[in-house]
Amino acid sequence: MVVPRLVIAAPSSGSGKTTVATGLMAALRARGLRVSPHKVGPDYIDPGYHALATGRPGRNLDPWLVGEDLVAPLFGYGAAGCDVAVVEGVMGLFDGRGETDFASTAHVARLLEAPVVLVVDAARQSRSVAAVVHGFATFDPRVTVGGVVLNRVGSDRHEELCRAALAEAGVPVLGAIRRDDAVATPSRHLGLVPAAERESEAVRAVDRLAALVSRSCDLDALVRLAASAPALPVEPWSPGPPAEGRTVVAVAGGAAFTFGYAEHVELLRAAGADVAVFDPLRHERLPEGTAALVIGGGFPEVYAAELAANEPLRQEIAAFPGSIAAECAGLLYLCQELDGRRMCGRVPGRARMTDRLTLGYRDAVALKDSPLTRRGERYRGHEFHRTAVRLAAEPLFAWEGGSDGHGDPRVTASYLHLHWAGTPWAAQRLVSSSRSPSVLR
Repeated sequence: MVVPRLVIAAPSSGSGKTTVATGLMAALRARGLRVSPHKVGPDYIDPGYHALATGRPGRNLDPWLVGEDLVAPLFGYGAAGCDVAVVEGVMGLFDGRGETDFASTAHVARLLEAPVVLVVDAARQSRSVAAVVHGFATFDPRVTVGGVVLNRVGSDRHEELCRAALAEAGVPVLGAIRRDDAVATPSRHLGLVPAAERESEAVRAVDRLAALVSRSCDLDALVRLAASAPALPVEPWSPGPPAEGRTVVAVAGGAAFTFGYAEHVELLRAAGADVAVFDPLRHERLPEGTAALVIGGGFPEVYAAELAANEPLRQEIAAFPGSIAAECAGLLYLCQELDGRRMCGRVPGRARMTDRLTLGYRDAVALKDSPLTRRGERYRGHEFHRTAVRLAAEPLFAWEGGSDGHGDPRVTASYLHLHWAGTPWAAQRLVSSSRSPSVLR
């Protein structure tokens, strides 16, 4: 595949990667280019803004969740037919799992043979910027740092000093963004507020980012750098053609359930599902003919009162005879209570908000059979939450130092986020285990 591509990275979190990546995506789209958006790691929130910026699904690239060999094929699938691809990194450029750079931005840049644009927060420094960039540019010769975007530049003189120092270091400056509080995106306990919750406000925010990057960055130079990436020797991934024999799989959406990988729906369709999205905040019934449920991640703790108030839907889910796959927010919604408010009661446990952030990759083993799992199978997942669940039964998953989840013949519910492209049997198992819609209605 010949796909012009860039990786937007930074020395650390909080440097402005999302600002630059999202603004660049939107600015290039405004030029008439077809832009393919990608995000390194398991994050769900940034891809929502990427989708607004490009009009295409934001897709994640995570070597831990799907395996190294699948990163480039997944990229190729998402970028097919596009003029340019922009990949937003995660954390600092070389920050990976544990003491290694596995699953880091640098790791993904190597797998994609993509040049890196380093976003550097220039606030409170000038000439030292060049030392920082020199270190990152030379730390791993397999990673090509093709240019720098300076962020939070304070003045014309500040910009001149930074540019002069970087010219000595031999790294081109591709943009200089001034401090601008007007483009800030509101945050919450797990990061940015998802775009789906902000609707028209999020669209305006992306438009402001596009204008900011357009006036502050050399778009032509960025496109030329993207075009310098070599042909990628890869066969694009495919979820497979839609299967015959349709089964309705209802997928929770709306403001409370915004986390989900685009490939999950595509794999469900390939497995023979008609995917119907429902909003537990608004809909009092499941979609007609529902044979299975997928309740992904999100922020049910923010909407606990509204979810509790929708008693008809809670009761229907409590009595639902089909298979259910639930992750994180879905686990909380299926519990008996969330912060003292009544939930669906399908999982024997109570959930509550805490002050503790639980974050990290997990190498888990399934302890039980369930719609998605078989006892003894290994799963690579990711946890990211500030809630805790006290379960009344043996957990579904265990890993070194922890365990979690509920499993029974009809329910797979856990804090673990899985990427189904890395466990492609999940969608097929869910559809295959579902009862006929005629039995359910």
